[in-house]
Amino acid sequence: MVAGVDWLALGGLPLVMLIAGLVGSLTHCVGMCGPFVLAQVGARLDRLPPTLTEFQRLTGAALAPYHLGRATTYIALGTVAGGVSGAIVAQLPHLRVLLAVALGMAALLFLVQGIDRLRRLLPHRPRPPGLIARLVSAAARPLVDDPRGVRGFQLGLVLGFLPCGLLYGALAAAAGSGSAAGGAIAMAAFTLGTVPVLIGIGWLGATAGRRWQSLARIAAGPLLLLNAGILALIAAETLGYL
Repeated sequence: MVAGVDWLALGGLPLVMLIAGLVGSLTHCVGMCGPFVLAQVGARLDRLPPTLTEFQRLTGAALAPYHLGRATTYIALGTVAGGVSGAIVAQLPHLRVLLAVALGMAALLFLVQGIDRLRRLLPHRPRPPGLIARLVSAAARPLVDDPRGVRGFQLGLVLGFLPCGLLYGALAAAAGSGSAAGGAIAMAAFTLGTVPVLIGIGWLGATAGRRWQSLARIAAGPLLLLNAGILALIAAETLGYL
């Protein structure tokens, strides 16, 4: 059994991932995922009958199938990441240090995504793989026009593979959990953290999202530093120092 299960029961990594998802959605996802959300909301509302109540329209703008699809992809990726790392460590226990390395990478990626000053220090800023981004965009394009029901779920499944630094950090943390269950729970918490802001963008539009961004950048630094500290403690526990 990997040592990570002990702290998982205490909620350490899920809490980190929840905060990372919430802060990251404000500082990063507003610009990257916001346009997809707004396009879906516009397409859905255009097809709704005018007799619907305001509550029914707001429910439609929440895009529940889309978020469920994203969650499915993220949890599946987290399950694979945690399962693979756990299998490696189970067969080669002396490589347990790799779990701590993965958690350290997650902390660094979260900090770089959330704090502009750190991002500007990088000599070469990482860019998403162009081929993957193009394939995801091509698969998503026909689904955006009518993202209702199953098509909305399918769109979430597809866009869950959209490459970004925040997702890389989340998957590194999921791998650091050292188990398939730990990776799945970590990514579920991360997804849950991203949902409120994206729903808010769907309801209030991009203008509100940009206003939230300016406020979020003030709080992002301390919160992500706290996250990095918790991840460091988890890494130390993984190595048996705690």
